[in-house]
Amino acid sequence: MLYAILAYHVEAEVMSWSPDEDAALMADLLRVHDRLTAEGRLGPAARLAPTGKARTLRGAGGGMVIDGPFAETKELIAGFWIWKVKSIQEAVDWLKRSPFMNAPDADVEIRPIFEADDFGAELTPELRAKEERLRAEVEKRKVS
Repeated sequence: MLYAILAYHVEAEVMSWSPDEDAALMADLLRVHDRLTAEGRLGPAARLAPTGKARTLRGAGGGMVIDGPFAETKELIAGFWIWKVKSIQEAVDWLKRSPFMNAPDADVEIRPIFEADDFGAELTPELRAKEERLRAEVEKRKVS
């Protein structure tokens, strides 16, 4: 099963980290990435840019575009991983071993990612074939 691991932080605190603190956290996280990769469990992962570079679209048709930073909330998604693990408990166990969880404001959301079989009969053979073709195309054209 695929799970999205969404890492939350208080953005002002992240922006206040010294280069040495930031580098130390990255080195620790890369050690976890190495283990996840060795076991074939790590998919895409990225640290997200500050909200000052972000936009939020709201309303029907995205009629309202809001520039960041977003004052309505204190904690924002700081990054994400896609993990292939057997269960949500396995994802919890991995996170408990992660240095990310040592941060005082660390919050992580684990959310299952739907796969084709999760849709049952609604995913007709035609839709399934189209979805498989699109996935194959995306795999060929890795975004860089």
